[in-house]
Amino acid sequence: MMNLTHWQLLVAVADLANITRAAERVGMTQSGASQAIAQMEAHLGMPLFRRERRHVAVTELGEHIIAQARDMLGAWEAIRAFADENQGLGHGRIRLASFPSAFSHVLPDLLGPFRRRHPGIELVMLEGSDVEVESWLEDGTAEVGVMLNPPPERSPIMLGRSEWVVLVPNAHPLARRSRQQGVSWAELADEPFIAATGGCRNNALSLSAQAGVFLNQIRVTVHDWASAAVLVKEGLGVAVLPESTVPVDLAGVRMLALQPGIFRSYGLVQAPAAVGAKPVQALFSMLRGTFNAATSTAPRA
Repeated sequence: MMNLTHWQLLVAVADLANITRAAERVGMTQSGASQAIAQMEAHLGMPLFRRERRHVAVTELGEHIIAQARDMLGAWEAIRAFADENQGLGHGRIRLASFPSAFSHVLPDLLGPFRRRHPGIELVMLEGSDVEVESWLEDGTAEVGVMLNPPPERSPIMLGRSEWVVLVPNAHPLARRSRQQGVSWAELADEPFIAATGGCRNNALSLSAQAGVFLNQIRVTVHDWASAAVLVKEGLGVAVLPESTVPVDLAGVRMLALQPGIFRSYGLVQAPAAVGAKPVQALFSMLRGTFNAATSTAPRA
């Protein structure tokens, strides 16, 4: 059955001439988008696009269908705008605070659909350390924030969980170990160490201190997680990072478990003063629906 997202996908493919980029715009996978287009073409009984070598072109019949789709989507946007105004969501502002890695790895995909659904609500991004985020939430500088290890009483929307891992160059003796065998803090005490903070108080330095281990050879301290991974690749030392921040295409580096294992979780919470604000309620309602849908369709373990 065709739904609104399918029509949005057709228009996006026509605009971008690329199925992968169109899928990203409407929040679908590339394979899901290709399948949806094939189903729509079969349902309508006509080809809508021509797959050419470097782009996707709209067929003559497809031009007519997509013109009608644009009109339909325009009418739908007008209906939603009227509904938003009626609910007090036609305008407003949400200041969202987060530590850097969540801005780059998590939030863009989550906030895109909200921007499209509520174009009248301005999203203002505030980047800071996890300590600053908590302070901004408490003093009202931000209405919403990404908090590390949020307590249940804050009713967070949990965005993710990441294991702390050890990165070593491929030529390092520790690289011969299996990931599961891992490395202990004690074994890292005398290793040349690259300390990355990621703008968070929970980092390799604080975690090693909690484990009662002093890192004796800190060669450099950097703010950016990815920079630390690159320095490990260059052979300047080893590092401990959250796995979710490690570049996926990083070659020349071995990733090992930290033993005993340590995890960090992060979730979206509301500032005490913002609870009940209509724009914030709209954001949380949409995100809870998104995560509930993902949970209901996920395979059971």
